[in-house]
Order: sequence, then C-alpha cells, then structure tokens
Amino acid sequence: MSDDLNDASDLSAIAISVLIVDDDDAHAQAVADSLRRINCDCTIANSGRRGVELIESEGFDIIITDLRMEDVDGLAVLNKARQELPEAEVIVLTGHSSVHSAVTAMQGGAYTYLTKPLDVQELRNAVEKASSRIRLIRRNAALSRRLDEKFGFEGVIGNSPAMHKVIEQLKNLAPSETTVLILGESGTGKELVARALHQNSPRKTKPFVPLNISATPESLLEGELFGHEAGAFTGAATRRIGKFEYANGGTLFLDEVGEMPMETQIKLLRVLEDRKITRIGSNEERSVNVRLVAATNANLKEAMEKGTFRRDLYYRLSVVTIELPPLRDRREDIPLLIEHFLKDLSERSGKRVQGVSRAAKRALMAWEWPGNIRELRNAIERALMLDTDGLIDIDDLSPEIAKAAGADTDGGDAFGHGADMLIGRPLTEVEKYYIARALELTEGKRAEAAKLLEIGERTLFRKIKEYGLK
Repeated sequence: MSDDLNDASDLSAIAISVLIVDDDDAHAQAVADSLRRINCDCTIANSGRRGVELIESEGFDIIITDLRMEDVDGLAVLNKARQELPEAEVIVLTGHSSVHSAVTAMQGGAYTYLTKPLDVQELRNAVEKASSRIRLIRRNAALSRRLDEKFGFEGVIGNSPAMHKVIEQLKNLAPSETTVLILGESGTGKELVARALHQNSPRKTKPFVPLNISATPESLLEGELFGHEAGAFTGAATRRIGKFEYANGGTLFLDEVGEMPMETQIKLLRVLEDRKITRIGSNEERSVNVRLVAATNANLKEAMEKGTFRRDLYYRLSVVTIELPPLRDRREDIPLLIEHFLKDLSERSGKRVQGVSRAAKRALMAWEWPGNIRELRNAIERALMLDTDGLIDIDDLSPEIAKAAGADTDGGDAFGHGADMLIGRPLTEVEKYYIARALELTEGKRAEAAKLLEIGERTLFRKIKEYGLK
C-alpha cells in the first residue's frame, strides 16, 4: 500500500463501522490505519472464521475481506454477511490471479472488488462510495420516520406482523367515514390508534375529542355527551356544549364504551342513526357530523349475552373492528418502543443516557407486561429518572421486572442464576443453555429469541438444529 495517508476525505461527522477480515495482520492493520483517517471505525478479524463470528454477533456498515484465507475464505464471509447484515456493503480484496473468483463474489452480492497491492486512494474511493449509499439509506429512513411522526401514523410503532396488519388497516380506514371499534387490553394504545385514524383522515383539521366512559360519573355522562341547557338540573348553572357538538366535523373517541349504562346506549344509538342530538333540558334537535371511533377492553359479545350491552349498538359500532395485540404477543417490537420512549422522555426531561444495557434489554423482553405499552413507557421513565451512570441497567428497573426476568438488582441478567452451574463447562454447553433459555422465555418464538440473544435469526435456526433444541 502507498504511504500517502495524509489527504483524508471527510466522510461525515458520523463514523462508518468497518470490519476488515484478513489473515495477513500487517496488511489488515495498514488498511485499518488508512480508513481511520477518513473517520471509519475499524475492527480487525485476523481470520475468516473470526470474521464470520463478528458478523454473527455485531453490526457493521462495510465489510472488507480478503478472498484467499486458510480457514474460511472471502466468499464464505460474503455469504454470511448477506445473511446476517443484508444492508452492509462487502468489498473483496484479491490478487490478480484470482480475479475470476472476485467476479464470482460480485455475482454473489459484493459491492466491488479491489486487487492487491492496494492503492490507498482507490480503497478510500470505494469505501466513500459505499458509505455514501449507506448514509443515503440512513437519511431516507430518518426522513421517513420524521414524516411519519409529523404527518403519518405517529406513535403506532411496531415491526411485528401483528402491527403491520394494524397499520395497514389504519391506512385503509383513515380516508373513510366508517365507524370503527378498537379492541385491546388496557394500555395497548387504543386512543393512539384512534388519533392516528383522525390525523390521516379528511377530518384532521377539525377536533379530535376523546371521552373515557368509565372515568365519567354515570350521572354526568349524558351531559358530557349531548350537552345541557342552563337550569336543566341541579348544578347546571350555565349552558354546556356536549362532546358530540364540540367534535362536529371531526372525530369523537369513546373509550371503554363497554361501561356505558343501558339508558345512555339507547340514546347513543339514536344519535348514530339520526345524526342529531338534543341537549338535556332542550327540545331543539341539532344536527351533528361526527365520525365515531369506540374502544373497549371488555368482551362485548359476552356483555350482549348477559344483557348489559345492546346488540344493535354493538353492530352499529363494529362496522370495522381493529384488534390490538398485547405487548407480550409482539415482543419483537419492544426494542423499537424502548428507543422511542427513551428519545421522547429524554427530550421532555432534558436528561440523556447512552442507552440500555443488554441485561436490561433482556429483562424488558422477558417481562409479561400486563399493563402493555403504558406499563413499558412508565418502566422506561422510571429507569431514566433513577439512572446515575448514563446507562440504563438492571439496577434501574423495578425489582418486579428484574426478578420476573430471572435477574436481580445487583446486575444479573435475564437468564437467571442457573448459569452458575455452567462455570467450567465447555463453551458449547454454555451456548446451548442460553439458547434454550431464550426460547423458553419467548415461548419458542425464534425472532424474539434471536433479538434477546442479539444474534441473527438464521444463526439461531442453525444452532437450534445443531443442538437438537425445540
């Protein structure tokens, strides 16, 4: 390589992570020294096998691999990178006699190949071009996230199949006038989904008006919904506009609609059919143009059988039903939610942290979350406020979450103290134990277990077969 290492191009303020796989230590170090001068964060693997291990366990933006190595060759490294890090770019280094193999690597998905002896500027140019593509992808993803936060289905976060289905439903329903019933346990984000429907509808410039039925005293509920005139009843000193009138032209969200008294159900049904309301104490009907979105954590079908919820109102409310999954059934979304809540809460409080430790992430992934997303947000807020060292760890989580995850507040991890028996055992037994424990914690869901172990799903699948696990 040339010794001219001083004219470095600035890739950007954010370093690109580069893995250099080469069994020639001196050559690998020279490549790393050159790239560090253009703001690359370089890691060296001194064998193909070590390169594969690092690709399985860590993330890299660019992988530079020698083609000819004694144990695992560059094509195997390329294949592993395509499996584990599909967005990473791979640059293959080869001698002139192996150009044919380099062309094979290009056909296998390599970004480019360079021949030895390397020219420093040629290497930097290749890395800069690959970096520009990676940064463009990052910028587009960040822009997409910002646009979603500002104009899209903000806060409806999830990359699980269940949440993909919910978001697709929202996209299809938002432009319509259809009445929607949202079902889900407490804390699953029913009001957030209702707001997303409103914000992406033609009614978005008009009010979104929420009313929690269970939090409103029965004696005041009809006045809250339909309004009242001054003197209509004891305490009604002035006229009050009800939620239906206030939401005119917009969206009315009735949360916990299953708690509505039977008499109010009858009046609500009449309003939905006639699109007219009458204030308490008045004989004058007033037309209202409102899209109704209702939500409940109750089983309305059981309530109909018991006679506590009107069948005709149920069918009027449930023209389309959206079912929100509990957080325990979409654990793969927990890391996304943690990141979202940390960002939001840090901005609100002005307190910053580096992130969340692996042990804390495992504990958060393992907890059952009976309070769902609301409980997770509270847990992150608590951890953020209690943290003193800039990294959220087990000791910042509630004792219940730590203990239920098999951890303790002295810094244990989510896999528990059963690991103590593995001290002095072969590495394969240790690996098998942790994989089996992760599968147990995630109820056999491979995608969730892979995230818990922080390895690729294909790697996990191979290990399951290798160890004969279920």
